[in-house]
Amino acid sequence: MAWEEELFAVLDDLEQQAEALYDAERDADLADRSRAEYQQVGLASRLMASVDLPVRLEVLGVGPVSGTLDRVAAGWCLVGTGDQDWVIRLDAVTVVRGASARSLPEVAWSPVSRLGLGSALRRIADTGERCVLRLVDGTAHDAVLRRVGADFVEATVGEGHPVLVPFAALAAVQSRE
Repeated sequence: MAWEEELFAVLDDLEQQAEALYDAERDADLADRSRAEYQQVGLASRLMASVDLPVRLEVLGVGPVSGTLDRVAAGWCLVGTGDQDWVIRLDAVTVVRGASARSLPEVAWSPVSRLGLGSALRRIADTGERCVLRLVDGTAHDAVLRRVGADFVEATVGEGHPVLVPFAALAAVQSRE
């Protein structure tokens, strides 16, 4: 019977080697799949999973904005700092700190979260309250938003002078509270 035990020992050893090779190949395959899937994750999806968390956003033309991430939608987010609210265009965000390690795929977003920047600006315009338009070039305009077009906002600045600001030039809108 000794030869049968040796044969079974050899077969067990071969089976363990095959298992180890399969596990190594599987781990590499899972890592490749993970990388491939992660390339589908957008910034908004990561931020959507970070709603209600404290974050710090570096924004072109503005600098750091720290506060609670209150809302994320298509192309913009709302950050509350306690005394002010910031509507920030996502294309103007250069760095995010404090984001969740998770993401929320777009198919799981509420229909309200699919509203674009124009919707947020229309709501501000409807209130008629003064705000500060912060542009990506660093300039700021104390303004009242009047109307919102497809890709621009019309605002009254200073002594009632109307200006048009393209969304692409807008970094953020800061409340005047």
